[in-house]
Amino acid sequence: MGWNSWNRFACDIDERLIRKTADELVSSGMKDAGYTYVVIDDCWHGARDADGFITADSQRFPSGIKALADYVHSKGLKFGLYSDAGRKTCGGRPGSQGHEYQDAITYARWGVDYLKYDWCSTGTRNAEEAYALMADALRATGRDIVFSICEWGNNRPWLWASRIGNLWRTTGDITDKWAGKHGYSWGLLNIVDMNEPLWPHAGPGHWNDPDMLEVGNPGLTPVENRAHFSLWAMMAAPLMAGNDVASMDAETRAILLNKDVIAVDQDRLGVQGRRVAREGDREVWVKPLAGGGRAVLLFNRGETPARISVTNEALAYPAGVRLKVRDLWAHRDLGAWKGRFEAEVEPHGVVMLRLDARASVVSDPRR
Repeated sequence: MGWNSWNRFACDIDERLIRKTADELVSSGMKDAGYTYVVIDDCWHGARDADGFITADSQRFPSGIKALADYVHSKGLKFGLYSDAGRKTCGGRPGSQGHEYQDAITYARWGVDYLKYDWCSTGTRNAEEAYALMADALRATGRDIVFSICEWGNNRPWLWASRIGNLWRTTGDITDKWAGKHGYSWGLLNIVDMNEPLWPHAGPGHWNDPDMLEVGNPGLTPVENRAHFSLWAMMAAPLMAGNDVASMDAETRAILLNKDVIAVDQDRLGVQGRRVAREGDREVWVKPLAGGGRAVLLFNRGETPARISVTNEALAYPAGVRLKVRDLWAHRDLGAWKGRFEAEVEPHGVVMLRLDARASVVSDPRR
């Protein structure tokens, strides 16, 4: 969990923005909710020096990356950077190809805790070999650095990346639209449909990554933002906020700080939820939880309200089981589970439930 600069700011970044965001993560309560990593995406790079070591853009980051990482750490947060397996990053800055060990050493000296590693300008490189090389370089530093593989699912990383990194992108870039292809990016529904079938490949320490959150960015409605956040939690996806934390409204804050939904995402069992029923635009999703509970999502993809139901059979529960039921967006307990639940779900909306054998189960956060 954390925050990444790209979805809201792209290349329009500098050290003041990063410091301000770190401050706001703390003051807004996001840090306490589990948003730990502050990750600078593309365009922080300057030139390489005479010995080939990467430097920061001196105009945007005049204090240097080490000082910025120290500031982030002083707030009780962790610090992340971006690079690329090619000669250049997607934004045209120097990539890490041919400089993997130099860059890894530099990142460790700067205090980097997380590396997002992209796939632009890679030519004919073999993806598995390229990512394994950087993983070896990071390990050789002796510093614990989360390795985020971002090759957009082109080379089926879910089949090999668990041996190399901690999370891997399964799709192209997300954008803040409900559906469709938008340039090189995809809308929310498209991303969901690409990532959902890959549920067998995720688990503790190795996660399918359907890209960063668009919650709070202008292209989605509040209803769509709740659906977005719920679906990412059901898919046990990394929760990397991508909004302007300093200016988010109360509705965005309430979504990103919904600790009941976060607990589903971060559940220690680490199972990715999946779609278990679909009839037209009506869907039922289920995610097994530690302790034998379930998270259940009733999802309406359509343009009109829809009644959606779920039964014991869909949840793989015996007929007579009785459980506590909690509505995670209404923030209220609904009493005992009686084998069936039905609700009217608004267009593009969700009803999200948690079923437990006891009244309250909060899992240890996965950070």
